Amino acid sequence: MSSERQRAANRRNARKSTGPRCQAAKKRTSQNALRHGLTLSFAASAAHTKLIDKLARQIAGPNTGRIFLQYAREIAIAELDLARVRRVKTELIQRLSALGSLDPPQTFTSRNEELRFLKAVLRRKARCLLPTPPDLVATMPTDEAERTAEAIRRALPMLILLDRYEAPAIARRTHAIRQLVKRSTKQF
Repeated sequence: MSSERQRAANRRNARKSTGPRCQAAKKRTSQNALRHGLTLSFAASAAHTKLIDKLARQIAGPNTGRIFLQYAREIAIAELDLARVRRVKTELIQRLSALGSLDPPQTFTSRNEELRFLKAVLRRKARCLLPTPPDLVATMPTDEAERTAEAIRRALPMLILLDRYEAPAIARRTHAIRQLVKRSTKQF
């Protein structure tokens, strides 16, 4: 049983963790899931149904049973989802290798530093020229193998986040393959 003091502390903490409050922050966070488009299933797109059906028929081979084709279709969808996630991962590494960073270079190290600079400019105590941001490409190795390794190292946090899209697709594909194999062994 919790005391009144604990319940009051829980209510205070709950008020602090309610997400963004201003309209700009709400708008910005509403776009988080749309950054790479991996939340949508490949099957959700009507444009991809022909590709899914073609791949499913290749997987099913001579078997044309309705249930067999359904499992082959699930395998095809999962395989195409996997290919899409892996393509995003590859493009991420290539972009990092070419640019040195995914984000534009930071001119200021903190929001307070930026505000101090703007106030100084307004008081005409600082030049209006912004400080030059660091060149992130210059920090990348010149050797291609080392450059790729450094790009992967820098991309690792994002690659780990992309695993949340890859792992379920692998699980769906594995489950459908097992069901397909189980159905095919029952036929013989």
